[in-house]
Amino acid sequence: MMRSRLLTPGPVSLHPLAMEILSRPQVHHRSSEAKVHFARTRELLAGAFATKGEVLILTGSGTAAMEALLLNLFAPGERVLVPVAGKFSERWAEIARAVGLSVITLDLSWGDVVTPETLEPMLLAEPLEGLLLTHSETSTGVLHPLQALAEAFKRHYPQGMVIADAISSLMVSPFELESWSVDAAASGSQKGLMCPPGLAFAALSPRALSKLGGRGYYLNLERELQAQRKGQSAYTPAINVILAVEGVLERLLPRQDQHMALKVEVNERLYAAGVRAGLKPLPPGEVRSPATTAFWIPEGLSYDRLRDAFAVRGAVIAGGQGPLSGKIFRISLMGYADRYDADAVAGMLDEILAELAA
Repeated sequence: MMRSRLLTPGPVSLHPLAMEILSRPQVHHRSSEAKVHFARTRELLAGAFATKGEVLILTGSGTAAMEALLLNLFAPGERVLVPVAGKFSERWAEIARAVGLSVITLDLSWGDVVTPETLEPMLLAEPLEGLLLTHSETSTGVLHPLQALAEAFKRHYPQGMVIADAISSLMVSPFELESWSVDAAASGSQKGLMCPPGLAFAALSPRALSKLGGRGYYLNLERELQAQRKGQSAYTPAINVILAVEGVLERLLPRQDQHMALKVEVNERLYAAGVRAGLKPLPPGEVRSPATTAFWIPEGLSYDRLRDAFAVRGAVIAGGQGPLSGKIFRISLMGYADRYDADAVAGMLDEILAELAA
């Protein structure tokens, strides 16, 4: 018998309650039952984002919410600053260009941490309408100081918009929308919420709601807002996944502090195991995201050999992306996992490194 282990930073191992809910009969999305669940899920998501605004549910990946926010909160040609230090901050710049914004990038090495000090010269260089930030950068394992960066921007541009990618930080790390000076944020169902891929969430502060435009068709958030205030979406949603998200959040929100502390603990257990085995972590300890570990691949080993060694033990890991491809590997327990799972994966890591070094 071999247990299957999904150890990637998304999608992740599913919460048992999500699996149970997904095994139920298909719900019709326009039924009165669906409207009750839809409204309750939006309410729970607002609690997860710690916003007094609203969260819109879109059927798509987290990237859909990123694009929707840029389409609906900025006008073509407006200037946005994007600090790029990994795959997903790079994605912000790519989406912003695709929707017609004027993009200024602060290009850092992948794995660097964006700080207010590195941001400051760019804030002084030319007028800006927005700042696009990545909170948890799973391509490098770094957790960027979102609140400090947002506040630095607002000191210069109090009327500007700060938009955050919270796709792998929601319910994994503390996150607060407007109290952190963030105007809007994107997330998805397949990371910290321990549900399948299929849903994107666009969180809008009261200020963002007041600025909402109506660009786009499927990603038109003004149209979605009108529909979702009535307990349904403008188009056919992944309604059974919405029910799964509702169930998981009902479980997690009352104990989110303990849950997030567990995510930190299991991640650090994996880092400690890797260091004991001679691996070098990519991010330093003080900036590590609980969403994933990232280790440099030792000299003489290849990612393919590591991946295959995990695979024969029933485990799926992730490699590096972009300039880190072939240079790092990543293991995540962001999904349904406890400290005993961390110890089991640590033992697997020890066994594999000893085997490959022989």
